[in-house]
Amino acid sequence: MTATTASRSALEIEARPPSRLLALAEGRAVFELAAFYATRHLLGMLPKGDGHPVLVLPGFLASDSSTVPMRRLLDDLGYESHGWDLGRNVRVDLQRVHEMEALLLKICKDSGRKVSIVGWSLGGVFARELAKLHPEAVRQVISLGSPIHDDRRHTNAGRLFEYLNGKDPEPLKHGHFTGLDEAPPVPTTSILTRTDGIVHWRGSVQHPHKGHGETENIEVRASHIGLGVNPSVMVALADRLGQPDGKWKPFKARLTQRWMFPQTRLH
Repeated sequence: MTATTASRSALEIEARPPSRLLALAEGRAVFELAAFYATRHLLGMLPKGDGHPVLVLPGFLASDSSTVPMRRLLDDLGYESHGWDLGRNVRVDLQRVHEMEALLLKICKDSGRKVSIVGWSLGGVFARELAKLHPEAVRQVISLGSPIHDDRRHTNAGRLFEYLNGKDPEPLKHGHFTGLDEAPPVPTTSILTRTDGIVHWRGSVQHPHKGHGETENIEVRASHIGLGVNPSVMVALADRLGQPDGKWKPFKARLTQRWMFPQTRLH
């Protein structure tokens, strides 16, 4: 077997959805939601932000209602949070892309400041693509369990996505949403979990050679469905959003927080 063939085989092994056991275990998200509200007072004591706008994009089949807890926390921390106001995240077409572009640019213009974008699952894919289209309007991108690779075999939702959007959604035919593993030219954080039951964790890993130097991966202990309310994710979000504009540094958990963030190698 040649080196090229071996490399291809390794990629094929990696490009697989999570196990059925992990998918069935996604129900534990209810406990993460309970933990969010149980620690809500403590989360409200996280470092305050500088008031810049944060656009939060929901995951596949979800709507703004799924991101309400996160956005309310961000508001309490001093940010100006925004939902996407586009209903359920189902169809991926040029109209949806243009609507997101218009929303991003309006928020940027109205606030007079760059926008941080937080995207959950498919919302994270959108966030990265928006930053590629309008890097001048984006401060940073943070994705939560997002399938940031072109191979849809990384996710259990791939077949349903293709049933609703086709194998080649409209934006792909117009040159958008290609090279998903290439990070946009802004600071970019991928928050992921090895116990994700929807998107295989390898499908969420950013590789430094696929973008500029300001990219990172943060591993947490969470389910896919619970990423938007998991307390450890909120800690990481507050840290990333709280960085001064133009002074990005890789995430480094405080000593008292390290138990939340596994120190494993992601490759």
